Amino acid sequence: MNLDPLRDVIARHGLATRKSLGQHFLLDGNLLARIVRVAGPLDGVNVIEVGPGPGGLTRAILATGAARITAIDIDPRAIAATSELLSVAGGRLHVVEADALTIDVCALTDAPRIVIANLPYNAGTAMLVRWLHQAASFQALVLMFQHEVAERIVAPPGTAHYGRLAVLGALTVDASIAMSVSPAAFSPPPKVESAVVRLIPRSTQLSSALLTRVGTVTAAAFGQRRKMLRGSLKSLGGAALLHRVGIDPERRAETLSPAEYVRLAEAL
Repeated sequence: MNLDPLRDVIARHGLATRKSLGQHFLLDGNLLARIVRVAGPLDGVNVIEVGPGPGGLTRAILATGAARITAIDIDPRAIAATSELLSVAGGRLHVVEADALTIDVCALTDAPRIVIANLPYNAGTAMLVRWLHQAASFQALVLMFQHEVAERIVAPPGTAHYGRLAVLGALTVDASIAMSVSPAAFSPPPKVESAVVRLIPRSTQLSSALLTRVGTVTAAAFGQRRKMLRGSLKSLGGAALLHRVGIDPERRAETLSPAEYVRLAEAL
């Protein structure tokens, strides 16, 4: 593809980054190609991208054998910039102006689906939680987060980063940090390092209702993580609930395994 430099695209569409949208753009073509390779072979796969910005990651995905790319952005400037690629995409690109937090992204394209996205910093965690409830609908998710958020996704029990996100992730996907990305790679550079997380959905999934209850239990438990569980879970039954499933009420949230949180959710 013979395309204008991304900085020219940004200038042409007045695509100065907006803090309110959590925007930080990646412009290095080699780095963007590396991120796409984390997803593995894309031949015949339908790719969903959220927050394409000027279209750098979109270009890297188009360079693969992906069957269809659906790029979703809430920013009309980004929609205009990414739409420039329609003329070279051979009918494989579909650009959608929408808020990915309020739509069902799976309804936009058929399986097999993979999400590849440099997520906006201010909405990435909320998007991930939403997609974990639909994990069976995806073949994989390759997502960019702040490095601290990435650590919270993959953290094991008993560690400082272990919390609600790690529990929900462990119950739905196999998660790993595939690569770290320096602030210098972005325009403008964020204040923190970022990381690409690779998520492969598990073959068996909890029901959405049960996973929602796990979310309720973990929100309460980790919302007051310094307290013993009998205190942090008081609104859900406290010591009585814990005794019912054979968990010591004096334990703290970070010591429970994901399976123990499932037992608590089932007992609600």
